[in-house]
Amino acid sequence: MLAYGVIFVSTEEKEKKALTKDRLVGMQIIDGEGNGIGTVKDIAFTVGKIGMTLIFETKKGENREILWEDIQAAGEYVILKPQPSHAQSMFQQPQEGQRPVCQVCGEPLTFINEYQRWYCYKDKKYA
Repeated sequence: MLAYGVIFVSTEEKEKKALTKDRLVGMQIIDGEGNGIGTVKDIAFTVGKIGMTLIFETKKGENREILWEDIQAAGEYVILKPQPSHAQSMFQQPQEGQRPVCQVCGEPLTFINEYQRWYCYKDKKYA
């Protein structure tokens, strides 16, 4: 149905669409906070394991991987689920030995007490 230049797709039609590799490659990846973090380059799977992995290139040109279960939605963009470290950092300082890694660069994050948030010194931003 076309109304005022907008195409409406029913929920049933959306559910039937399969995401092919050709459709995913080149999509922008948006993290759980709405930031663009890179572009899908390929899809991979590990023999003997269930699930897939998206291989993407960060804005800095580095290749990273995202597990399929960490993806909230995919359409025109790939949108990641919010990361649990955000919720934890809002309420309590982590215990010793609990140090998450940056979802963009993979480096360990540092907990900043003043702001009660995790920070990536390599990317110079809060996770």
